[in-house]
Amino acid sequence: MKRAGLIVLAVLVFGYGFSQSSVRKIPSVNVKTLDGRTVNTSGISNEGKPIIISFWATWCKPCIRELDAIADVYEDWVEETGVQLIAVSIDDTRNTAKVSPFINGKGWEYKTLLDPNGDFKRALGVNMVPHTFLVNGKKEIVWQHTTYADGDEDELYEVLVKVAEGKSLK
Repeated sequence: MKRAGLIVLAVLVFGYGFSQSSVRKIPSVNVKTLDGRTVNTSGISNEGKPIIISFWATWCKPCIRELDAIADVYEDWVEETGVQLIAVSIDDTRNTAKVSPFINGKGWEYKTLLDPNGDFKRALGVNMVPHTFLVNGKKEIVWQHTTYADGDEDELYEVLVKVAEGKSLK
């Protein structure tokens, strides 16, 4: 009984400490734009409105399905919430030349960044794609999701609306 009480106490203390210090900001990492310019991710902003950062690759079928699903409703999301989606390609340097034609073929209206060395991916702890982050107007990461199943964009939208309205996600 005493041991169970200590375990519960440890979980509560750890959980409290984690929830209090879990606010993460967008890290400062250099990435490339589609036209080859170097930009720093600390400059990512959307005038105080939410940002979706979606890590993807041209070879990742679930990533493509997710970004296609969002593309179908993206214009409405922008109109309702002011959100900006930034698609971060993790394709390596051998494949970065394929990214722009791929995006153009899809007709995606997203801002796109290239992370061929995986620096931004590592800074955010991305181990698999798709990995989607929602950032509030203060540049704080408030939600994240890995993998993709049909309908996951609906959950993202629900969270996005709350963030756009300044509501807590807790």
